[in-house]
Amino acid sequence: MRRVSLLLVFLITLSVAPASADARGDAKKQVEFGIEVAQRGLWREAIYRWERATLIDPTYASAYNNLGIAYEQQGNLDKARAAYEKALALEPGNAFIVQNFELFKEINDRTNPEDIL
Repeated sequence: MRRVSLLLVFLITLSVAPASADARGDAKKQVEFGIEVAQRGLWREAIYRWERATLIDPTYASAYNNLGIAYEQQGNLDKARAAYEKALALEPGNAFIVQNFELFKEINDRTNPEDIL
């Protein structure tokens, strides 16, 4: 009985890993497509793709970072801040995310001094 239980745990672990990998792969495709359309100035489509990526894989920090950039570009600063903060919470050591968020805060705080905490 114990051997059967261990085998089931092993099989469940094997079946979860590909699903997780598939989710990251699907999310990555959304992020890459979002980058392509953002480079053409299609920010709404990019936002849609990056939001979709975060739904597919809620742990994908790059998708949140890209959302922060897009929301900032569209002037939605509250959403931008939230997206950057989520990205940073997921990957606090990611230099690109840290840099983007620091630049966002510097520009936002300079133009909106009442937002400074």
